Amino acid sequence: MSPTIASVVIPVSDLAATKAVYTTLYGTPHTDESYYVGWAVGDVQIGLDPSGDIAAGPVAYTAVDDVDTARSAAIDAGATERTAPREVSPGTRICVLEDPNGNPFGLIGK
Repeated sequence: MSPTIASVVIPVSDLAATKAVYTTLYGTPHTDESYYVGWAVGDVQIGLDPSGDIAAGPVAYTAVDDVDTARSAAIDAGATERTAPREVSPGTRICVLEDPNGNPFGLIGK
């Protein structure tokens, strides 16, 4: 698999107000729940997360075949773990790491 950005998750403090802005851009969301609102924009998922760390900013998730293998390789290269791998839907796991400058990036896969 070639690395691709699969998802961008945006932490929000006011889900309803932020959803209105992105609905204007992307239309009706495919997922509209109190814990997550999401749109498919081409091959990329755009999501709003009301439980996220607003100060940390959006996180771009790279699609990988194996989250654990990609996570280990990134840590070996100098990344640090922000959130451990966890399942977010059946068969889909994510984790968030930081580069040496503290910038977050995510991995999504199995």
